[in-house]
Amino acid sequence: MSTGPKIELHVHLEGTVRPATLLAMARRNGESLPATTVESLTELYRFRDFDHFIEIWVLTTHVMRTAEDFRQAVVDYAAEASAHGAVYVEGIFSPWFRVQRGISWEEIFNGYADGVAEARERFGLHMSLTPDVDRVLPPEAACEVARQAVRFRDRGIVGLGLGGPEANHPPEPYARAFAIAADGGLAAVPHAGESSGPASIRGALDALGARRIRHGIRALDDPDLVAELVERDVVLDVCPVSNLRTRSVTDLSLHPLPALVDAGVRCSLATDDPAMFDTDLGREHAVAAALGVSARDLYEAGVAGALCDSPTRQRLAAIGAGTDWDAVQVALATAARTDPLAAGVTAPGSLPVTASGSATAPPVGSGSVGGTGTAVVPQ
Repeated sequence: MSTGPKIELHVHLEGTVRPATLLAMARRNGESLPATTVESLTELYRFRDFDHFIEIWVLTTHVMRTAEDFRQAVVDYAAEASAHGAVYVEGIFSPWFRVQRGISWEEIFNGYADGVAEARERFGLHMSLTPDVDRVLPPEAACEVARQAVRFRDRGIVGLGLGGPEANHPPEPYARAFAIAADGGLAAVPHAGESSGPASIRGALDALGARRIRHGIRALDDPDLVAELVERDVVLDVCPVSNLRTRSVTDLSLHPLPALVDAGVRCSLATDDPAMFDTDLGREHAVAAALGVSARDLYEAGVAGALCDSPTRQRLAAIGAGTDWDAVQVALATAARTDPLAAGVTAPGSLPVTASGSATAPPVGSGSVGGTGTAVVPQ
């Protein structure tokens, strides 16, 4: 049974490359990895915390060096996402450190853009691109990323993101880079409120002019901020399994997603770095169903948050309007019972759930982040 159409607004294309493909890229590019087999690379992806994840991400994704690598990453993920029902995807990539390793802006941007064109031709999947500024960069380097993103706007670049280690790296120093992007017609879609608190989210909104917030789960620490997100209709791109893997939450049963939705915040659902977090769009939606969150709500948030033109938004809305969401929710309930990660989730009234809304969620500000549970990691 179909688990319905899906919109994904938060996926790092470097983090979609499955271990076998990453090993093949390393071999053909003459690059070394800290692991030499699929099994040992998979084992490397057991992260102690967010900083450890960033360390491993840098150690592994550096093997991507050519336009062919970047194109392949997009096309392979388009095939995977389409198989899970994706109808629109915004992919993220981080160009700066590739450039510092001698790869040209043209090879990076054109490689990803060629992949987007091929994905649409082969799978009918509308993909767009939102390059990331790494928040450890000097502000002028961030401005150069913004200028290059604007330069390639006609090749599917629709936004500029801010990623990397959030703690001790606030968004405000990057305001000029995001002003450059805005002047060039690109929307701001920064990460914030994942491993740092409400101040990070407020900085992303006020200093960067965020159109959406990637993650944003720590908004629950500040009820006034939650109310502001609702009033401004800011969509959060939430990645539950990612938050578990990086220990941003300690137990999926305590994940803030249901509380955010219950408070009226629009939340889309995404995989973040699926190859590194042992997840995919199907698993994320099974987890959301186990948490009592309606697939229809998630899809409609995706329609609202997508950085697309009006005809595309209308097409996505029409797909949603033509979907039997009650049947989708039944299918997701079944998937949640059989997925080893989703099956470990305990949420009030979580299974089954109808398309009419979410199950009862914990109150806003109830300490959903950093709770006392134990992370459920399948062996």
